[in-house]
Amino acid sequence: MAFPKAPAILDARDLQVAELDEKPNEALLRIYAWMQLARLTDNRILDLFRQGLIRGTVTGGQGNEWMIVPLALLADKTVDVVSFTHRDLGGHLIWGGHLCQHLNQYFANADSPTRAREGNIHHGDPSNRSLPMISHLGAMMGPVLGATDSQRRFGRRAVGFAFFGDGASSTGDVHEALNLASLLSLPVVFVIENNGYAYSTPVADQFAAGTELWKRAAAYGIESALIDCADPGEAARVLGAVIGKVRAGCRPMLVEARTLRLRGHAAYDTGDYLRPGEAEGFAARDPLPKFRASLCARAGAGRVESLDSEIAAFIEECVKVSIAVPRPKPDGMQDGLFAPAPKPFPWRAEPAQPETVTMAQALNRAIRKVLAERPESIVLGQDIATYGGAFKVTENLFREFGRARVFNTPLAESTCTGYAIGMALGGHRPIEEFQFADFATEAVTQITLNAATLHFRSGAPCPLVLRMPCGGGLTFGSFHSQELETLFLSMPGIKALYPSNPQDAFNALLAASEDNNPVILFEHKGLYRRGKHPVVWDPAYRDVWHPKRVRSGGYATLVTYGEMVHLAGEVCDYIANEYESDIEVFDLRCLSPLDLTEIAASVGRTGRLIVLHEGRGTHGFGAEVVARITEGCRAPLKAPPLRIASLDLPVPFAPELEAVFRPTRDQVIQRITGWMS
Repeated sequence: MAFPKAPAILDARDLQVAELDEKPNEALLRIYAWMQLARLTDNRILDLFRQGLIRGTVTGGQGNEWMIVPLALLADKTVDVVSFTHRDLGGHLIWGGHLCQHLNQYFANADSPTRAREGNIHHGDPSNRSLPMISHLGAMMGPVLGATDSQRRFGRRAVGFAFFGDGASSTGDVHEALNLASLLSLPVVFVIENNGYAYSTPVADQFAAGTELWKRAAAYGIESALIDCADPGEAARVLGAVIGKVRAGCRPMLVEARTLRLRGHAAYDTGDYLRPGEAEGFAARDPLPKFRASLCARAGAGRVESLDSEIAAFIEECVKVSIAVPRPKPDGMQDGLFAPAPKPFPWRAEPAQPETVTMAQALNRAIRKVLAERPESIVLGQDIATYGGAFKVTENLFREFGRARVFNTPLAESTCTGYAIGMALGGHRPIEEFQFADFATEAVTQITLNAATLHFRSGAPCPLVLRMPCGGGLTFGSFHSQELETLFLSMPGIKALYPSNPQDAFNALLAASEDNNPVILFEHKGLYRRGKHPVVWDPAYRDVWHPKRVRSGGYATLVTYGEMVHLAGEVCDYIANEYESDIEVFDLRCLSPLDLTEIAASVGRTGRLIVLHEGRGTHGFGAEVVARITEGCRAPLKAPPLRIASLDLPVPFAPELEAVFRPTRDQVIQRITGWMS
């Protein structure tokens, strides 16, 4: 069905500050028309929700239009970056798309922009730099920084717009983002939509140091501004000046917008926490009726009334079209989890001759190759520049490629990962090093709920490599020794590689860097300098996405990965010599997506399965391997599957304790021989 024709005034989605002086009536009427469209649409959506025609819940932007509409009109939709919140329907409408498309999103129907995979106003338009919202509002800041920086690196004079409320301003991500934007001199306008309440909590209960949130900017060495909801035309002038200054000066600014929430937090919010008369006071300050009255005086009541009628009729036509769209079908839903595999990059066949290197050196050479051959790649992390990283994996890369391509980040894992996500969405290919995998827990939201879900909920690829030095055996204790594959891979949308030798590490870095999904590269610290081995250009580098048989045998099938591959080899040598039993060993290499086809066939031949890994046993990764293989077995196994893992304890510090905590050669031999008997 064709979409209804919008009122002619809505054909214009841009505004220049000069128009407020040169063509004031037309400029102000344009602002009013989009404000009215947003207000009436929000109200209509609430009605449809109450009728049971829209599911979930809805959060309205009634009272927020005076700020978001002028800002969205003033932004350059051809280059700028934005991440709207749940109060910003007016911004969504202006940024792009027909009203029917936005209504389809609320109806979660077959024509929803997110294919009904994401709820209500959480949609964006990543291809046009409108980044999808997540409910962790503070975590939305980092991607805006990265996507804006990506635009600037491509030579586009972009400005980023990061929105958050007074409540979200308490989160650590907001402070991390303000600091990072100031540190990198990123042209981002941070907008605090301060409506006085975080759900039901008033600002007086949120901040002990006063409520003038705009003053926080001084702590980060950036400028700020305060605007009020009284006059949308004046708001446009102030915002226009802010945007112009940020665009020209390439420095961030913080704007506190004292706005209104004329409805509750969401449709189910009764607002009974408001003080007596407070709701009435909000309604009395509503800028839309006052703005309408002033326009009636300036441009004529007839023109304004005609505009109101056109907009209201247009909304009703759009509701009729969208409500008639069929419900979505689940066909192909699982295929949307990962972005499709790209064609292999045209890597140069180098190194042509084998180089005998450690695994740390192999990774260093792979990163250098990526930086040299892929200009869109960057490397970021703590202490990775001059120092070369905690384990020297990035040694000398800063000297060779400079700060633009290899740069240190502050201790702000969440926002820095969000920044990397934004860079990936903008067309770059970041490689982020976590100093230790343990510190990636600071970025769990960004990794598992943002990057991992992006393609499924928006169709946008997110080519991002997350390097995580992991594993124990080096007496580093509980905060520097974790195996976190189970934690991260319990969430869908993440790919993961875990190499056990220098050649696989080299191949894995290349394979991960060309993939269009977030890829975690687990790097066991105990393997960084565990001997030197030849590394050469391998045209079959993509095979690292599949398991490798590293030892043939007929008695049992042993599945492992990482440092445990070497331990398995020692154990199987002993069992072959002492018990004359050959065990077939597979190195998984890729933990997600998990390919067990060849391994399952091996188990079908041997009739026995052993899974060995360093992570803890309870909820460990081995349980998933066992479950998948045994679920598919048609013939009964000759013995129950054997899982060998670390104890269900925090990683102890002393070597005598750690040797008991994690699998050792003697422990594994004892477990397997006991199982054999």
